[in-house]
Amino acid sequence: MAMSGGSDNGEPMMEMNTTPLIDVLLVLLIMFIITIPVQTHAIKIDLPVSDDTPPPPDAIDPVKNRLGITATNEILWNDSPVSLNQVRTYLDQTKSMVPEPELQFQPDPLSAYLTVDRTLAEIKKSGVTKFGFVGNEQYGTFNKASRFPN
Repeated sequence: MAMSGGSDNGEPMMEMNTTPLIDVLLVLLIMFIITIPVQTHAIKIDLPVSDDTPPPPDAIDPVKNRLGITATNEILWNDSPVSLNQVRTYLDQTKSMVPEPELQFQPDPLSAYLTVDRTLAEIKKSGVTKFGFVGNEQYGTFNKASRFPN
C-alpha cells in the first residue's frame, strides 16, 4: 500500500506534507533564540575615583558648629548647653555669615526621639544649607537589648 492521501487509484499525492517543515522551522527558531545575546539595559557612568589626599589648607572651611543632643536630652551648641529657642537664634546668625559655617549634628543614641525631631525641625526651618550628621558609627554598635531589657 502506498501513501496516496486517501485514494487508492495510484495517482501521486498532490498535497505537501508540512509537518517536517514546521518541525525544522521550530528547531531553527529555538536555535536563533538561544544564540541571541542577552540584552542588558546598562547605562555607563563615569564614577569619581576615590582620592585619599587631603584637600589644600585654604580649601578647608575652618568654621564649623557642632549641635549635639545628650542622653539626658540636653541640647549642646559647640559643647555649651542651650535651649531650642537659642538654637534657632544661632542658626539664623550663622545663615547670614559668608561663607556659611557647616552645621554638624550628633544626637546620642539614647536621646529621646521627640527632642531630636524638634531640633531637626528647627534646623529645617532655618534653611541651613551646609548640614551633616556626624558620629553615625555609634549607631552600628548600639544594642537594642541594652536599652530595652526584657
